[in-house]
Amino acid sequence: MIDRPFYVLLGPDGAGKSSVMTEVGAKLPGWRTLSTDDAFVGPAHELVSRLRRDVVEDVLPNLGTSFSTEFLASLLQTAVVHLKDQVERQDEDVPLLMDSYYYKILAKCRLAGIEQHPMYTWWRSFPRPRAVVYIDVSAESAWRRSAEGARLNPLEYFGERPAWLGFESYQKSLRKLMLEEVRDRPVTIIEEQPSVARTADAVVEVLTP
Repeated sequence: MIDRPFYVLLGPDGAGKSSVMTEVGAKLPGWRTLSTDDAFVGPAHELVSRLRRDVVEDVLPNLGTSFSTEFLASLLQTAVVHLKDQVERQDEDVPLLMDSYYYKILAKCRLAGIEQHPMYTWWRSFPRPRAVVYIDVSAESAWRRSAEGARLNPLEYFGERPAWLGFESYQKSLRKLMLEEVRDRPVTIIEEQPSVARTADAVVEVLTP
């Protein structure tokens, strides 16, 4: 397998990874940024955006009634495989910064109650990043950014509805599982910064020492 220059940007819900990736892309024009967020998905992969919207708009509101957690995990796997495909198609001389890879999705699947699943072994066999940059943010800051829970989806908190304690507990568990999943990779943790620009600067410093 060809060793492509491949890095992962990881962080909890509300860390602002998409905004940071946009800033990093502007600061490092020779790099490619990859995410399943709409702003980073080209016309050729519109299906990825549609599936993501379907998960948020149709599946999550009906999780446990119309849809099972296993069905949800199957849809989330499409995002994981898409990211893996993009890594394998990447030009060897173009460095790549990717949003979360499979790490965050795997952690969220586990928090949804799917502790063991054959697909986890498959995901863990995918190409591995050279390093992980983890953007930290306090649960308090992330809660404020979510308009105190108004913008959250059910994969961002524990409980029947968004509440501070359920959100704080979920984010602590999510952080633990994500860092556990990347423990065999070089990881740089960037503490919470006062702005997106400062966070992007810190990420650039890590990527281009």
